[in-house]
Amino acid sequence: MRLTRNQRQARMHFAQEHHNWQIRHWRRIMFTDESRFALCSNDGRVRVWRRAGERFLPSTVQEVVPFGNGSVMVWGGISIDDKSDLVVIRNGALNARRYIDEVLQTQIQPRAHAGGENFVLMQDNARPHVARIVTDYLQEQNIAIMQWPACSPDMNPIEHLWDELGRRIRNRQNAPITLLELENALLEEWRQIPQENIRRLIRSMPRRCAALIQARGGPTKY
Repeated sequence: MRLTRNQRQARMHFAQEHHNWQIRHWRRIMFTDESRFALCSNDGRVRVWRRAGERFLPSTVQEVVPFGNGSVMVWGGISIDDKSDLVVIRNGALNARRYIDEVLQTQIQPRAHAGGENFVLMQDNARPHVARIVTDYLQEQNIAIMQWPACSPDMNPIEHLWDELGRRIRNRQNAPITLLELENALLEEWRQIPQENIRRLIRSMPRRCAALIQARGGPTKY
């Protein structure tokens, strides 16, 4: 799906608004996202598969699972100095109520209250994130939200962390062969990702904004 004119304009506006931000500004942002990791087998061997970031497509938290072997959906958040717990979304899709109960109350609210004005939540425009009850909850809790342009996973550094997490799972000596093993492996590997890897990704934000301006709001290499 190609970006619409309005989507390009919104992406361009975001880049222009933030291209002069320094790292001290990006330090306030917690970048968040969901991802899905699946066990797939199509030649007798089991592999871990992650659907690549929905480049330039509307974000969704309901994805097709290949080969029918099941999957594990997770949520995570990163900032320059912090990394959330990896939240496993079990027993069905992530809806707005579950997003509040399982993610915002456990991972975001404590950090936002501790950080005060130095905490800003970045979330994409997936339906559970923008539901009225979620918007009301965030306002009630005085949690600041970064305005995020639609169809912009290339601007979210956590996308590359999902890729790293997938590589770590695939490179394990004992590959997971059940969903429970996959879930435990994801939790373990997430904890072991060095914070410096996260810092390096977030430090790329000025370059991402510059690339977006260069592309006039269109696709970037990120």
